Amino acid sequence: MRLKDKVAIVVGAGQTPGDTIGNGRATAILFAREGARVVLVDRDRESAVETQAMIDAEGGRCFPFQADVTREEDCHAFVRAAVETYGRVDILHNNVGIGTGNDEMLSLSEESWDRIMSVNLKSMFLSSRSVLPVMREQCGGSIINISSIAAICAAGIVAYKTSKAGVNALTQQIAMDNAKYNIRANAIMPGLMNTPMAIEGISKMRGIAKEELIRQRDARVPLGQKMGTAWDVAYAALFLASDEAKFITGVMLPVDGGQSAWIG
Repeated sequence: MRLKDKVAIVVGAGQTPGDTIGNGRATAILFAREGARVVLVDRDRESAVETQAMIDAEGGRCFPFQADVTREEDCHAFVRAAVETYGRVDILHNNVGIGTGNDEMLSLSEESWDRIMSVNLKSMFLSSRSVLPVMREQCGGSIINISSIAAICAAGIVAYKTSKAGVNALTQQIAMDNAKYNIRANAIMPGLMNTPMAIEGISKMRGIAKEELIRQRDARVPLGQKMGTAWDVAYAALFLASDEAKFITGVMLPVDGGQSAWIG
């Protein structure tokens, strides 16, 4: 088991309803399968409990924790709960993110800008700052932030793109500031993924049938003309969380079927 005896906090361990599985839930399940004890953090407790039931059914160890990760006191609380229950924190996986209300600059509202920045960027700052004292005392840990290829590719979604570019910069800074404590920080940049947030969310927002949206998105992916799944993100996270990646920090890893490399 690649995470045997490790303790992982997965922020965003629930998911929006849909036909497939979301990145956070898939990562929480995979971490548990690989031996980690997992704290399932989500604003929607019922969704986190659904993830817990899936892990319990496979014999894993976990517990749900309801929190709003844009609130510092909530971030302190789930870190404290992890330490009180399991004695340490080895992995922080930040998966929370939204794009709702995003638009091009002239039609983007100030309220939407603030909300997207708070959920996508501020939350990762707060959760990382809450867990770092524990990891520094342990002299080790891994922080994994979910970014997006929108951070480095042209996109007409200005607030989302800017927030994810901020996630990349924050991740690099965490990596450099904490390398002397043997703490690693890396980001995963998913491309077009077949997840409930992407498919059900975007199809509803655009008023387009899910089947047509899937066809359009698949056609934009160089590798096999097919989107990735949450499991692709989860396996990348598993590698970065494991000791196999013990010499890797400050990396922005695209998981996108080559989309960010397709120039011209």
